[in-house]
Amino acid sequence: MESKKVALVTGASKGIGKAIAIELAKNNINIVINYNKDEKEASNVVEEIKKLGVESIAVKANVSSFEECSEMIEIIRKRFGFLDILVNNAGALMDKTLKNMTKEQWDFVLRTNLDGAFNVTKNALSIIKDNGRIINISSIVGIGGNFGQTNYAASKAGIIGFTKSLAKELGKHKITVNAVAPGFVETQMTKGVPFIRKRIILAMIPIGRAGVPEDIANLVAFLASDKAGYITGEVICVDGGLSF
Repeated sequence: MESKKVALVTGASKGIGKAIAIELAKNNINIVINYNKDEKEASNVVEEIKKLGVESIAVKANVSSFEECSEMIEIIRKRFGFLDILVNNAGALMDKTLKNMTKEQWDFVLRTNLDGAFNVTKNALSIIKDNGRIINISSIVGIGGNFGQTNYAASKAGIIGFTKSLAKELGKHKITVNAVAPGFVETQMTKGVPFIRKRIILAMIPIGRAGVPEDIANLVAFLASDKAGYITGEVICVDGGLSF
């Protein structure tokens, strides 16, 4: 009997990462939940996934630490032996106009969002199988920019360049590398957006609603599937039309 595929989803204790992990599990894939702080929430996601009939473990690692990412991959190697799918989802926000932004706020977002993708992927390459999938969560802000988000936009634009370059490098192994660029999605991260600002954003979305984490998860599940084997180096917006 063919062994189940194994996926690592970073920042998967809540929000978009959690939705991605659950959707992949529904496709009969064993799931590694990466988290940094929310151990209880990560454990809850693991239990939820196990009910779907697949294996799941939670591994604590701060993606901004190369050493912690190395240790996480070693845990996965010992438990499963390999990875088929990597989803670089972990991210952080610290919004300020550049004039008011501190060096610490710039560094924190870049280290988490951009260095994090490097730290996890660089370590994971040793166990990703041929015909594997790497899916990086970027943002429409990485394409069009946004007021007060120079750090976030730079990190998410960096993810796009990282994705396209890595797709060229890994094509010989039939490993696809794609980026998903969400628009305005209802998560813990966007709860702090002021009411008026939220109304303005919603008015600009042709579909007429904010996204939900499952909207992103559905695309990730497709890109992770065998059906998407001829798609690589792409950036796909999931934003209800907000960016066009």
